[in-house]
This record gives sequence, C-alpha cells and structure tokens, in this order.
Amino acid sequence: MLQAYGISILDCIFKEPKAYCNVFDHIVLLCSIFCFVPVGYVQARLAYVEAQGELKVPFKDALPTREEQLSTLRNTEEFDVLVVGGGATGSGCALDAVTRNLKTALVERSDFSSGTSSRSTKLIHGGVRYLQKAIMKLDYEQYMMVKEALHERANLLNIAPHLSAPLPIMLPVYKWWQLPYYWAGIKMYDLVAGSQCLKSSYVLSKSKALELFPMLKKDKLVGAIVYYDGQHNDARMNLAIALTAARHGAAIANYTEVVHLLKKPDPKTGQEKVCGAHCRDIITGQEFDVRARCVINATGPFTDSLRKMDNQKTANICQPSAGVHIVIPGYYSPDNMGLLDPATSDGRVIFFLPWEKMTVAGTTDTPTEVTAHPIPVEDDINFILSEVRNYLSPDVEVRRGDVLAAWSGIRPLVTDPNSKDTQSICRNHIVNISDSGLITIAGGKWTTYRSMAEETLDTAIKAHNLSAGPSRTVGLMLDGGKDWTPTLYIRLVQDYGLENEVAQHLAATYGGRAFEVAKMAQVTGKRWPIVGKRLVSEFPYIEKIRELSDPA
Repeated sequence: MLQAYGISILDCIFKEPKAYCNVFDHIVLLCSIFCFVPVGYVQARLAYVEAQGELKVPFKDALPTREEQLSTLRNTEEFDVLVVGGGATGSGCALDAVTRNLKTALVERSDFSSGTSSRSTKLIHGGVRYLQKAIMKLDYEQYMMVKEALHERANLLNIAPHLSAPLPIMLPVYKWWQLPYYWAGIKMYDLVAGSQCLKSSYVLSKSKALELFPMLKKDKLVGAIVYYDGQHNDARMNLAIALTAARHGAAIANYTEVVHLLKKPDPKTGQEKVCGAHCRDIITGQEFDVRARCVINATGPFTDSLRKMDNQKTANICQPSAGVHIVIPGYYSPDNMGLLDPATSDGRVIFFLPWEKMTVAGTTDTPTEVTAHPIPVEDDINFILSEVRNYLSPDVEVRRGDVLAAWSGIRPLVTDPNSKDTQSICRNHIVNISDSGLITIAGGKWTTYRSMAEETLDTAIKAHNLSAGPSRTVGLMLDGGKDWTPTLYIRLVQDYGLENEVAQHLAATYGGRAFEVAKMAQVTGKRWPIVGKRLVSEFPYIEKIRELSDPA
C-alpha cells in the first residue's frame, strides 16, 4: 500500500508540477534519507507506446534516389518546413514535421550522423548524475529533465528494437557508507522511470561482482550495484530516423550545404523574414533555392554559423565542449556488462561499456573550438586510461598501445539568448525564434531528440501559422524495426547461407530490411558460407555484389 501511495503522489506531481513542487521536495528527501524507494513491484518490461492512427507511407518499398530527392528540393514551389542539419535532432524534426502532413525538406552538408550524433557514449539514458543533482539541490527542473529522458528511453527502445537494447551497468563500491547512498540514488532512478523501468536495480556482494566483472580491482571492494539503461548504435539510429522521414515523404539530401538564407519582406510589417535557403550540391557544385514557410536551424555545434547568416550581429549561444572516447580490446570488460565510475579524479563521470566486441571508455568534457573534424587530444586519452586503471585489477596492464581508436564529439552546450544571465549554460535544450522567423533548436541530449523535435515543431507551427495537428512520433516504428525479431538472424542463415556472425550483424543493423541486404551479398565460392564475402576477416562486414550498371 505504501509503495502504491508513493507512486500516486508522484503521478499527481507530474500532472500539477507547480502545485506539488514542495511535496516533491519532501518526498525526495524522505526517499534519500530513509532509502524508501517504492519500485519493488515494478515488473521488468518496456513501455508499449503507439503512434496515433495509421500514417501513409508513400515510399514503403523503394526510396527515391538522391538525384530524385534533389529534383524535388529544386522544383517544389514552397515547402512548409526546411530543416538544416541531418543529425539526430534535425532528422527528428523532419520526421515530426512530415508525419504531421507538413511538406518537409532537409539538407545536410556532410553525411547523416557524421558529426556529434555518431560520436556519443552509445547510451540511451535518463542521466543518473542529473538525478543526483536534482536530489542534492532539490532541483525540480533537473528532475523533470530526467523524467522526460526516461520516457524517451522507453520509446526509443520500443521503436528501434534492432538498434537498441537494455544494458546492465555496474557501479562498484569501495566504501561501506557508499553502499546505502548509491543504492538509494539508483532506486530513485528506478522510481522516476515508473512503469517504464527496464529492470529493477540490485545489490551484489563482492564475490558476485567479481564473478560478473572479473577485471575489477579486488582490493577494498565492498560490493556493487547494478542498474539498467539503454544502449544503441547511434549512427545507424540517426540514419534510421532520416530514412523513416524519407519514407513518409520528406525530401532529404546529404552533401547539400546552405550558402545563405533567403529573405523577403513581410507584407504586413515590412520586416525581412526568412523564406528558405540558397543551397549547393557539394558533389556537383550545382546551386539552387529551396523555399519554405519556416526554416529550422538544427546544426548542433554549428548553430551560431547559421544564426549569423540570419543576422551578423547576433550573439553566440553555443559553448562547444569536446567529449573524447577511446576504443580498447574487448578483454577489458565482460560482453554484457558496463561499468560506471561515478566520481573521477576531477569530478566527472566515466562509462566503460562493451561495444561491437570491443570496449568503449569515456567521456571527457573540455572546452573546444568548433570544427568539422575534431581530433582527440592526447591528454584526454591519457586521462581516460588513468581512470580505467583505478578500477581494474593490477593483473590487467592498461597500456596506451591498447587504444585501438579514439574519437572526439563536440557537445553543443548553449546559453539561453532570452535569459538575463547570458553566461549561464542551459542544462537542457533551447528553442529560439529570431526576429526574422528562423527557428533554432540547440543543446539537449541524444536520448531526448524526439521530444526536442516535437517542441521545435510546436513552436514553428505556432510562429508561422502552419496547419498541422499534434506530434505523432511517439511509438512510430523506425525503419527496419517493425519486422525485426530476436531470431531473425536464424532465417538469414537458413535462407541465404550466411555465417552466423554476419547474419547477426545484418539483423542488428538493418532489422527487418536485412533480407534486402542479404540479396545483394557477394557469393563466396565456398561450400560455406554460400554468400557474404567479408571485407576484413575479423569483422562481419561484407561485400556487395556488383550491379550490372556499376563500372568495372
């Protein structure tokens, strides 16, 4: 009864946040002090969500070619929405717009997910550290940010099951007093997720923790806490969002850059208003205009570049921060268990996660300059290695030579241009409308791309008097997700004669569309596997059969 009462109180808070803000503060304090976290009855399941009604999918089977998409961009008299930027947020905006029956266009100057969206920690999470700050500082805004992210986590795991999955993450504890402290915090994380909790967290003894994560440092280890978050293939997820938008009728093109914004005077006020963009096809050099009633700036770290195309005098709002990750051999971590270092030597958080039979460790958070191709700094790489050493057994020699790869992603932290304190960094995201009508969405995190897109389109529809209904992207399956099953790879092995590892890779990458890829696989010339000639023997990436139209 007490557990149910706790949940009902939080439900009331969510419905009337202002009225119940003080109640929330007291509940959080009670939960933190007495370790009362009513989530024991929550079953381990994902929230099932559905898009409202059936949507038309003009390109359900075959997608338009890039040339056809460019032709649509050039020849359409006027779009309702033009999105600039093909990262997670930009692609999400395009999908949100086109599923509201708005005539939608998107241009990306490089490749989809070529920037920050493909250089993340690969996690779909609410943010344990944000919840810690919310509890310690009684910060209601931080709490709601975590609540929103956990809702989006459940949705993303549901709409792209082939690209995402729950991942257990271990938090090792080396001091007795930290055990109840961390346990209470992680249980609160489960509570905030509510019915969308992936699986209840639990405590491990020292021996059990070492059994599951044998590389851990044994000295002074008290035990561990395991909680669950989501893990995803960020680059493929981004591409799936863009493909889904294209299938629903959005005209999208990569390697198409904005040269300058188009403007025309408002007939009522005479003020110059943004009405599109002059674009260049980077591959051919051809230039053309794309006209739209509304232009959305979703360019991530390059937010200020497009804002200055609109108004040279506008102040910068982006404060770029570099997040470096390293890839080390898979023997540094178990295949199905991550690790969280909650308090590094400089107060940051480091994740240590299994990924594609390797281990990914990161991230850092250091100020940087905006560049299209950020390069990891040696100091950041050594910092991550140093933190890894602190948690691994002395038997495991952590060497610089074991770093197989490293990448740096630029996180676009932003200041709110409408805030009086222009130096204060916004913890979440901002949606801004310029005097000329340019809509800018900046900041935020990967997990909340969908809700950010929804808010952006709500703002755009209101500001530009567009005729559209509510967002329909909650529960909308992404490309490849609908026909995927955990055993789909077996059919690929049986029907096409693929190796087991290659079949699993295709199923996990393309979902229900893996069969279309298998049909294009190169014949090996061997008895087994029949098809699926590997590009490199160590990895499951295969050659595509040469089409008749391909050059010799």
